[in-house]
Amino acid sequence: MRHFRLAVAQIAPTLGDLEKNLTLHEKMARQAIEQSANLLVFPELSLTGYFLKDQVPSVALRSDSPLLQRFRELSSRVAMVLGFVEEAPDHRFYNAAAYLEGGEIRHIHRKVYLPTYGIFDEARYLAAGDRVRAFDTALGRMAILICEDLWHPAAPAIAAWDGAEILICPSASPGRGLGQAEPFQNAATWERTLRTCGDLLTSYVVYANRVGYEDGACFWGGSEVVTPGGETLAKARYLEEDLLLAEMDPGGLRRARMANPLLRDERMELTLRELSRIIQARQADGK
Repeated sequence: MRHFRLAVAQIAPTLGDLEKNLTLHEKMARQAIEQSANLLVFPELSLTGYFLKDQVPSVALRSDSPLLQRFRELSSRVAMVLGFVEEAPDHRFYNAAAYLEGGEIRHIHRKVYLPTYGIFDEARYLAAGDRVRAFDTALGRMAILICEDLWHPAAPAIAAWDGAEILICPSASPGRGLGQAEPFQNAATWERTLRTCGDLLTSYVVYANRVGYEDGACFWGGSEVVTPGGETLAKARYLEEDLLLAEMDPGGLRRARMANPLLRDERMELTLRELSRIIQARQADGK
């Protein structure tokens, strides 16, 4: 990776209103450009809002949609990650995040783990992605993991093993349980998870959470950038819109990986062998 300035747009999208959200994205992109940012990261489903339910087909976009052309053009001035509902050619719908740079969509990640428990109902309306991949950019090698993806340890590990130096996690996390220093209990859990992930995978972690209210749920914000040593580099406010800025330093990545060569020593062949054994045992047991 190279040195660059990161911006995280902690916004409150309007549920189901693409045009209003497009305007908000353009406003935040202009602010990021004014701050000399090289990369701007938006939260999960930033173009649509989160609790879409039956609105999914009406707000879905194909990757070649003219609406996304506005962001292709803006990405010549600032690279960006934005969240949307992607409609595939076979008319399946995905919770997706696109990385745009130099006037093109360079990568799309489809959310792999769809929470369908408690207040979450994603699998009823959306299809699950089937891959986790790192990808090259002008700023460094990155991977995108959407919200729940990061809670499954194998997903960020695969991204890091695939060479990702920066893990980007767009999120729409509603607050659950009363916190202490944080507004909600799950905010503290998220923060521990982010720092552990950065530390164990010696990678930068960029967490972009949204704010605002939808369907009775409060999104808590608290977007964060974590260093490859598991320390907080920058932290956004809770419960308020914010534009978080951070200087991303390749020297920090080098120092962390020299001091803690976990990726170097990873035994992926052992992992593959043991996973194959576990899968075979479960199949034999009919699980």
